[in-house]
Amino acid sequence: MITGSICKAARAIVQVGRAKLAKRAKVDKNTIEIFERGIHTPDDATISALQSALEELGAAFIPEEGANGAGVRLKFSTSVTDRLRTMVDEGGPSSTDAVP
Repeated sequence: MITGSICKAARAIVQVGRAKLAKRAKVDKNTIEIFERGIHTPDDATISALQSALEELGAAFIPEEGANGAGVRLKFSTSVTDRLRTMVDEGGPSSTDAVP
Protein backbone atom coordinates (compact mmCIF):
# COMPACT_ATOMS: atom_id res chain seq x y z
CA MET A 1 0.00 0.00 0.00
CA ILE A 2 1.15 3.52 -0.75
CA THR A 3 1.56 6.32 1.77
CA GLY A 4 0.21 9.84 1.48
CA SER A 5 3.59 11.28 0.52
CA ILE A 6 4.06 8.60 -2.16
CA CYS A 7 0.58 9.40 -3.49
CA LYS A 8 1.49 13.09 -3.74
CA ALA A 9 4.80 12.27 -5.45
CA ALA A 10 3.02 9.98 -7.92
CA ARG A 11 0.54 12.72 -8.79
CA ALA A 12 3.43 15.07 -9.49
CA ILE A 13 5.21 12.52 -11.69
CA VAL A 14 2.15 11.77 -13.81
CA GLN A 15 1.16 15.45 -13.76
CA VAL A 16 -2.39 15.07 -12.49
CA GLY A 17 -4.28 17.20 -9.99
CA ARG A 18 -6.31 15.95 -7.07
CA ALA A 19 -9.60 16.59 -8.90
CA LYS A 20 -8.65 14.39 -11.86
CA LEU A 21 -7.30 11.63 -9.60
CA ALA A 22 -10.46 11.80 -7.48
CA LYS A 23 -12.61 11.36 -10.56
CA ARG A 24 -10.56 8.43 -11.91
CA ALA A 25 -10.35 6.65 -8.57
CA LYS A 26 -13.94 7.50 -7.59
CA VAL A 27 -12.65 8.98 -4.32
CA ASP A 28 -13.53 12.34 -2.77
CA LYS A 29 -10.94 15.06 -3.48
CA ASN A 30 -10.81 16.04 0.20
CA THR A 31 -9.98 12.43 1.12
CA ILE A 32 -6.92 12.64 -1.13
CA GLU A 33 -5.85 15.94 0.40
CA ILE A 34 -6.05 14.77 4.01
CA PHE A 35 -4.27 11.52 3.05
CA GLU A 36 -1.41 13.37 1.35
CA ARG A 37 -1.10 15.84 4.23
CA GLY A 38 -0.86 12.98 6.75
CA ILE A 39 -3.99 14.02 8.63
CA HIS A 40 -5.91 10.77 8.13
CA THR A 41 -5.23 7.44 6.42
CA PRO A 42 -8.23 6.15 4.45
CA ASP A 43 -9.26 2.50 4.41
CA ASP A 44 -7.35 -0.06 2.33
CA ALA A 45 -9.97 -0.09 -0.45
CA THR A 46 -9.61 3.68 -0.97
CA ILE A 47 -5.81 3.52 -0.99
CA SER A 48 -5.97 0.63 -3.47
CA ALA A 49 -8.29 2.64 -5.74
CA LEU A 50 -5.89 5.60 -5.65
CA GLN A 51 -2.90 3.39 -6.38
CA SER A 52 -4.66 1.66 -9.30
CA ALA A 53 -5.71 4.98 -10.81
CA LEU A 54 -2.16 6.35 -10.51
CA GLU A 55 -0.74 3.19 -12.11
CA GLU A 56 -3.17 3.58 -15.03
CA LEU A 57 -1.89 7.15 -15.43
CA GLY A 58 1.73 5.93 -15.67
CA ALA A 59 3.10 5.70 -12.13
CA ALA A 60 5.17 2.67 -11.13
CA PHE A 61 5.49 2.10 -7.40
CA ILE A 62 8.74 0.79 -5.94
CA PRO A 63 8.37 -1.28 -2.76
CA GLU A 64 10.55 -0.72 0.28
CA GLU A 65 13.51 -3.13 0.30
CA GLY A 66 15.64 -3.24 3.42
CA ALA A 67 17.52 0.03 3.76
CA ASN A 68 16.10 1.29 0.46
CA GLY A 69 12.92 3.25 0.99
CA ALA A 70 9.74 2.97 -1.04
CA GLY A 71 9.30 5.24 -4.04
CA VAL A 72 7.59 5.98 -7.30
CA ARG A 73 8.79 6.50 -10.85
CA LEU A 74 7.29 7.07 -14.27
CA LYS A 75 6.93 3.84 -16.20
CA PHE A 76 7.57 3.62 -19.91
CA SER A 77 4.57 4.07 -22.12
CA THR A 78 3.68 1.38 -24.67
CA SER A 79 4.85 3.56 -27.56
CA VAL A 80 8.26 4.12 -25.93
CA THR A 81 8.64 0.40 -25.26
CA ASP A 82 7.77 -0.41 -28.89
CA ARG A 83 10.31 2.14 -30.19
CA LEU A 84 13.02 0.73 -27.90
CA ARG A 85 12.27 -2.80 -29.07
CA THR A 86 12.59 -1.66 -32.70
CA MET A 87 15.91 0.08 -32.05
CA VAL A 88 17.35 -2.99 -30.32
CA ASP A 89 16.65 -5.10 -33.42
CA GLU A 90 18.06 -2.55 -35.90
CA GLY A 91 21.34 -3.34 -37.58
CA GLY A 92 21.18 -7.11 -37.35
CA PRO A 93 22.60 -9.42 -34.72
CA SER A 94 25.35 -8.12 -32.46
CA SER A 95 28.75 -9.77 -32.12
CA THR A 96 32.00 -9.11 -30.32
CA ASP A 97 34.26 -6.41 -31.73
CA ALA A 98 37.58 -7.44 -33.26
CA VAL A 99 39.08 -4.09 -32.28
CA PRO A 100 41.95 -4.45 -29.79
